[in-house]
Amino acid sequence: MIATGAARQIAEWPELPYDAWLPTLDTLHMNLQVIGKVRLALTGREPQWANVPLYLTARGLTTTPLWSGQSGFAIDVDLIDHEVIVALNDGRRERVALRARPVAEFYRELMDRLSALAINVSITTTPSEVENPIPFPQDTVHAAYDPDWAHRFWRLLARIDLVLKEHRGRFRGRTTPVSFWWGTFDLALARFSGRPAQPPPDAGLIRRVSGDAEQVCVGFWPGNAKFPEPAFFAYAYPMPDGLADAAIHPDAARWNPSLGEFILPYEAVRRSRDPRQAILDFAESTFQAGASLQRWEPTLVTPY
Repeated sequence: MIATGAARQIAEWPELPYDAWLPTLDTLHMNLQVIGKVRLALTGREPQWANVPLYLTARGLTTTPLWSGQSGFAIDVDLIDHEVIVALNDGRRERVALRARPVAEFYRELMDRLSALAINVSITTTPSEVENPIPFPQDTVHAAYDPDWAHRFWRLLARIDLVLKEHRGRFRGRTTPVSFWWGTFDLALARFSGRPAQPPPDAGLIRRVSGDAEQVCVGFWPGNAKFPEPAFFAYAYPMPDGLADAAIHPDAARWNPSLGEFILPYEAVRRSRDPRQAILDFAESTFQAGASLQRWEPTLVTPY
């Protein structure tokens, strides 16, 4: 019989095996890209793409308020009732179900509902930051959707979001909000030194905008083909000499040379005695390593 405390921790930090929910992950990823691209199309560019990500809510994710024509609205992703809600500031609402069906069908229905509400938006229909992208109108490949897996993923994001916000609150300098990046499908927070950085000469548009400031980033993602398991990650940009050899915590955290990042497997966090503290230890120790080697202003390196 599982002790009450252990059972509560399992519920709070659920298993999320990559292979088991990969079909749902891929479909949800593409559906969220459609929504994210609506936000991108209707907002002006901000430093480090601050106009792009989605944010956690008590039921899922949101674009935050947008404006089109004469209407203010938001697109909310409800991962409890599994529907996308387009909510206008005049009280009108449209709903699009999240269910097992091709991305192409979801894309057409969402765009039709937006048009019916006089929200006229043109988006780029090719997914971003994924290998072998399939344009949304032609994507009949990604069609799986298991509500239980999608809900479990959101529950985990919601718990991690609170821990990353706790980490964010310990810093005196400029940070991003805790943001869900629909391109790379991760939840992340970046701290900035206040100094500019020079992206590589061959950098594309995404890298040029996101890589023009010195930063240390920490986040979580559910895994991908190169690293097929959920994990926390951290990196410093531009990468300083000696970063890969820095001492970090907890013991399960390692530098991954193929990814060029520190990695802490989620399973190690889930099974630890105090998952929240394990995440905070990872976030703080990787920050200290990156900021110290980049010679950040001492008042920024000292925890607030």
